[in-house]
Amino acid sequence: MSVLHELRMQPSIAGRWSWDASLAARLALAVVVISTLLIGANLATPLYPLIQADLGLSPFAVTVAFSSYVVTLVVGLLLAGHWSDHIGRRAALVLAVLLGLAGAAVFAGASSLGALALGRALQGAAVALATGASSAALRDLLPHRPDWASRFTLLASSGGVAAGPVIGGLMSLLPAPTRTPFLLYLVVLACLLVPLLILRARPAIKPAAEARPLAALRPMRPAVSRAARQAFWTASSVGFLSFAVFGFTLSLAPTWFAGIAGTTSRPVIGLLAALVLASSAAIQLVSPRGRFVVPLGLAAMAGGVALLPVAEALGSLPLLVACCVVAGAGQGMAFRVVFNEVALKVEPSLHAQVISTVYVLTYLGSAVPVLGLGAAVGVWGLDASVGGFAALIAVASAGLAGASLFARTRKATEP
Repeated sequence: MSVLHELRMQPSIAGRWSWDASLAARLALAVVVISTLLIGANLATPLYPLIQADLGLSPFAVTVAFSSYVVTLVVGLLLAGHWSDHIGRRAALVLAVLLGLAGAAVFAGASSLGALALGRALQGAAVALATGASSAALRDLLPHRPDWASRFTLLASSGGVAAGPVIGGLMSLLPAPTRTPFLLYLVVLACLLVPLLILRARPAIKPAAEARPLAALRPMRPAVSRAARQAFWTASSVGFLSFAVFGFTLSLAPTWFAGIAGTTSRPVIGLLAALVLASSAAIQLVSPRGRFVVPLGLAAMAGGVALLPVAEALGSLPLLVACCVVAGAGQGMAFRVVFNEVALKVEPSLHAQVISTVYVLTYLGSAVPVLGLGAAVGVWGLDASVGGFAALIAVASAGLAGASLFARTRKATEP
């Protein structure tokens, strides 16, 4: 009953069998929930060519199915990014897992574009609820180490997204490859509900007024303090560009990569699609330091993306791998620093709301440019469209690298 009390925004009643988890267990649970939801949201990446063939979908339809997840995620972050402040972190994560279960079930049984889009939309709503709740929970649990809280948040996010295509590719070797991965994932999510339901929750940081409790759940106008504003816009710009690359690698890239690699092996395709995200997660573990990490990272991302069409023209798998690794490592270097700068400057009471807003602008990069790319493929073909997309992203990344270099050089010379 304690979860129901939290959802009603009433004081939670600890059950007889409630689990008073340790700090380490609570940290692990927050990381595992968001990672698992993101793994599930990206299980389909290496399966898109197979789903496209089975259902007779066009490349644009594939981007619509992919983007329905992103659009719902963005809307969910805007509408519910702050809910965990009022209903509690645990209750928000329970709702997220339930939505994730519904999304995976719908996607597993999908036989049309509409069903695919609905399943993806439910997954997007789940990730939206979990994003603000998990990042804020980590900040609550590590009040004196906000840098570690933001690092855990990014590692859980990028690691989960990177692991999804690899796991999906391996599980696609089982019978019924477009169904089995999601059925197994449903079992994993259901098991994850158990520790969440018995966990002894901590009180919400902003309990709702007793007279009008639902008023606290209304959409809130994004608010960023003056001290955090520049860091907020920098992080959002870097996130938008880098997630445009992620959106490509998780939607149309599997088909494009398969042509360069000359393979139809879904595990190989999943591994190629995960390279950018995996190298991003790996570089965050190393955590390069220095005043110019951001411009260097953005320059590396620009170079890696710019050479992708060259790898296709040469039919070079080693160059393709190198491009993905360099682009991902550059993104990880830059985004880790700018995301951490926001986390350090924003007030704890606004953490869930502001971080959710950063992700709103960041995830838009996975929707708007990718939908444009899908439409372009129908006109100019896959190779030409990917070439134009890569050129635009590379130029924008290089420009942002130059702006970051100028800003950080000027700051270093100020008295």
